[in-house]
Amino acid sequence: MFLIQAFVIPSGSMENTLQVGDRVAVQKVLPFQRGDIVVFADDLGWLPPASPRLAWWQSALMFVGLLPDESQNFLIKRAIGLPGDRVVCCDADNRVTVNGQPLDEGSYLYRDPATGRTVRPSDVAFDVVVPSGKVFVMGDHRNESADARCHLAEDYNGVLGGRAFVRQESIVGAAIATVFPFDRLAAHTRPATFDAVPAPSKPAPAAPVINGEPPPRC
Repeated sequence: MFLIQAFVIPSGSMENTLQVGDRVAVQKVLPFQRGDIVVFADDLGWLPPASPRLAWWQSALMFVGLLPDESQNFLIKRAIGLPGDRVVCCDADNRVTVNGQPLDEGSYLYRDPATGRTVRPSDVAFDVVVPSGKVFVMGDHRNESADARCHLAEDYNGVLGGRAFVRQESIVGAAIATVFPFDRLAAHTRPATFDAVPAPSKPAPAAPVINGEPPPRC
């Protein structure tokens, strides 16, 4: 229970990688990296407050750490940028870039089963530098994910974009597998495209850097 914890996927923001109702195993020991699918506490208030009604056995499992504490919402997204990274969308070929390196996101972006078309990396443009101690996250189903992009124009404690970047301390860990339902058993590995991303050229700033006009709230 100290190494791995199970979470239930509540929305379609990570389709088709994860489906609503999937149970995923999250490892809590090794540090996460760019490209990992991460679970994090919603201490920035991206979701409305939860008021769960739990059975006794759910409360017991929460007490020993086998289930997440449902008094605090959790979200799951993909870590795109780490502290100091400059994340931009989009380049001339309609790709997200991290520290100037374009990402090939075709292996995980949502593909419409009816048309076979893959969603665009983003319908809104942005150019940000991730501040110290924070992470820039996005869902794989970009059209259905109210992720970091949607909070760049918000003021939080006097900081523009302060609610857009997830604190590293809020991240429980990286998802390593879908474990239920059994017909969706699958391991989750880091996409190879992130291996080519160089380290940031400058130290991470203390506050978010948002170049140009931030996109409106999704």
